[in-house]
Amino acid sequence: MQKENQHYNIQPADRLASVSEYYFSRKLKEVARMNAEGKDVISLGIGSPDMPPSPETIEVLCENARKADAHGYQPTVGIPELRRAMADWYKRWYNVDLDPATEIQPLIGSKEGILHVTLALVNPGDQVLVPNPGYPTYTSLNRILGSEIVTYDLQENNHWQPDFEQLEQMDLNRVKIMWTNYPNMPTGANATLELYQRLVDFARRHNIVIVNDNPYSFILNKKPISILNIPGAKECCIEFNSMSKSHNMPGWRVGLLATNATFVQWILKIKSNIDSGTFRPMQLAAAQAYQNSAEWHEEANIQVYSRRRKLAEDIMTTLGCTFDPEQVGMFLWGKIPDSYADVEELTEKVLQEARVFITPGFIFGSNGKRYIRISLCAKENRLAEALERIKNIM
Repeated sequence: MQKENQHYNIQPADRLASVSEYYFSRKLKEVARMNAEGKDVISLGIGSPDMPPSPETIEVLCENARKADAHGYQPTVGIPELRRAMADWYKRWYNVDLDPATEIQPLIGSKEGILHVTLALVNPGDQVLVPNPGYPTYTSLNRILGSEIVTYDLQENNHWQPDFEQLEQMDLNRVKIMWTNYPNMPTGANATLELYQRLVDFARRHNIVIVNDNPYSFILNKKPISILNIPGAKECCIEFNSMSKSHNMPGWRVGLLATNATFVQWILKIKSNIDSGTFRPMQLAAAQAYQNSAEWHEEANIQVYSRRRKLAEDIMTTLGCTFDPEQVGMFLWGKIPDSYADVEELTEKVLQEARVFITPGFIFGSNGKRYIRISLCAKENRLAEALERIKNIM
């Protein structure tokens, strides 16, 4: 029996020392506190689409959720209807042929995919190539899992693409995975077939797996492409895709990975020991969403974001920032004026004085420390109000 005065002392796992709480998790607490004080902060931080899925998607969800037999456990591999819809969508929009039975794995979003792919392919101590700037989760999850992080530079003067000459000079013998993300977040740099070809060639020559995260290819982008368009890419590449951005379904947590059948089986071995399949009505509704018309995509992913993008560009200009007008995706990335000592001097001024939250680029890596990112996931009236507030403090 425990003595009354005995000190109970449980310590967290050592791996927690390698990561901190996600920036947005921390910062949004501050924003919530300011809102509770009546300050009405306009958040232009996170890329969480604020529009609904297509009406047909909602109808299929509700119709099937009412069925008595729809609420049981589901297979980890996903239901056949969803896998076929994913394969059909890749053929329709990317002209990529995928076997729905063996070359697709539904995911609960890309974060889960990063976890499962790393567990399936990378041993503790193996190296992974991570972009700087890049999605913070590539770094944090790999640190948690014991991978050795090797960053590679993305620079504005190289159109935010990898410097392949610099990569070729590295010792790549211990590298298992290269994380890529095109169209790029946070910079908005678009994908090109030439870039994808160079990545595939690089992977095959160095025995590396390219994992390309591709959730933004429909946003402000008339010609979506996939790394799997490149001949031979399936042998050495894994591509993530997501319904969060392109189908206005961020809270549904439905995504996929596409690759060769061997990689799918390795990843499934991990995934099947961690989670079960998603709610069946949600999978059927997602399958319906993959059939959204070209007209739906034009309005939801091009027209709406084009109107918002113009306001975001006006905000950038008002702040004295410069930006590439050819960017795609649901953010606008801009370089801050030299007059600011650092990016937080600008973002904190905007937050405290204009009550507008924008993202400082340093959270994506050291190459983002002189940049800001504005999300387009706010209604036009809120973006217009943010613009007026910022004009009043500049």
